[in-house]
Amino acid sequence: MSERTAHILDEVRKHHQDSQDGRGFVPGVTEIWPSGAVLDEEDRVALVEAALEMRIAAGRTSRKFESDFARWMKRRKAHLTNSGSSANLLAVASLTSHLLGDRRLRPGDEVITVAAGFPTTVNPILQNGLVPVFVDVELRTYNTTVERVERAIGPRTRAIIMAHTLGNPFEAAEVARLAEEHDLVLIEDTCDAVGSTYDGQLAGTFGELATVSFYPAHHLTTGEGGCVLTSNLALARIVESLRDWGRDCWCEPGESDTCRKRFGYQMGTLPAGYDHKYIFSHVGYNLKSTDLQAALGLSQLGRLDMFCSTRRHNWRRLREGLDGVPWLVLPEATPRSDPSWFGFVLTVDPKAPFSRAELVGFLENRKIGTRRLFAGNLTRHPAYLDRPHRVVGDLANSDLITDQTFWIGVYPGLTDDMIDYVISSVTDFVEARR
Repeated sequence: MSERTAHILDEVRKHHQDSQDGRGFVPGVTEIWPSGAVLDEEDRVALVEAALEMRIAAGRTSRKFESDFARWMKRRKAHLTNSGSSANLLAVASLTSHLLGDRRLRPGDEVITVAAGFPTTVNPILQNGLVPVFVDVELRTYNTTVERVERAIGPRTRAIIMAHTLGNPFEAAEVARLAEEHDLVLIEDTCDAVGSTYDGQLAGTFGELATVSFYPAHHLTTGEGGCVLTSNLALARIVESLRDWGRDCWCEPGESDTCRKRFGYQMGTLPAGYDHKYIFSHVGYNLKSTDLQAALGLSQLGRLDMFCSTRRHNWRRLREGLDGVPWLVLPEATPRSDPSWFGFVLTVDPKAPFSRAELVGFLENRKIGTRRLFAGNLTRHPAYLDRPHRVVGDLANSDLITDQTFWIGVYPGLTDDMIDYVISSVTDFVEARR
């Protein structure tokens, strides 16, 4: 590093320190966000250093982050993407590749998912000409059960894609075992659940594919960004091709002839010797991220264990503080799991003398941010009303979630004083209506 660069980065650290708000928490004035990035001076330095080196595309920093994050997640391969939603698209699309032979998913094949989820867990099913099969979830855990998934399996069912809701793992070992028994592919949407475990095993390591989001709301951030993870090298190769324009070549940017036969291929009806860097084996996309994003991710990765620990601490403080408050259905971890929580979910009992909207309005007026449990029942949204799908069983709990459920924050930017203010605010509201 040059002396000039070192001086600039020292100034960046000073700028970060000078820009910090030292006023502390003021109840009812300071915003208590439901989620957000926790950024320190080293994050700022990492971004500026990458910018000074003009690492504006995907390169060595991206490869370094992919390697380190795959190791952290205990998977063989990780591929950075421009969002978690793109990661889901790539994961599902990879299952339609001709390279999978008879195992490939074809238009009209079914994929089991949950109705009470996030749209971009489900959208890739439809975008690839497949049919979503919706099942309901349980209250308190907000995940479905292996029994519901098993009942949903039909003659054209080929895959399962589900999220670990708000960081709370679904019955991953049992669902993975069911998938194996029926020759189905399991994709774990782990966007909210980095660091969560089930039976002591990391979420994101049960299925053949897993996805992660690095949006600022999530466990670590690259700004915008996401990742596809797998230990199946054949699927990893397909994901990479689809992400990188659909090309067949696997040379890194700026490299040529990694395979030592760049001009020695004959594929499709192309002439023999056609440049392998411009042979396309998939109908792909450009869904890559940049080294600027990866530099931030690498900086954040060093604090990921602490981020997960703080999320658990904040969730437990809320759970203990709200225990026994009437008319609120409090969340529970899935048995045998240790969630790295994304949020603290609350459902207002329909028999309560107040509505969800009244409680949410009260909290928002106190600067306590709230969010819905994503889409509630996805099948009721205009985007999905006329789309092909199948529903197995009723969606009673998904409908209840649509009407009665919201969540509040546990992210590492929240202090104990903030959490205690949230607890007292909820308690005061409910007690005033007894």
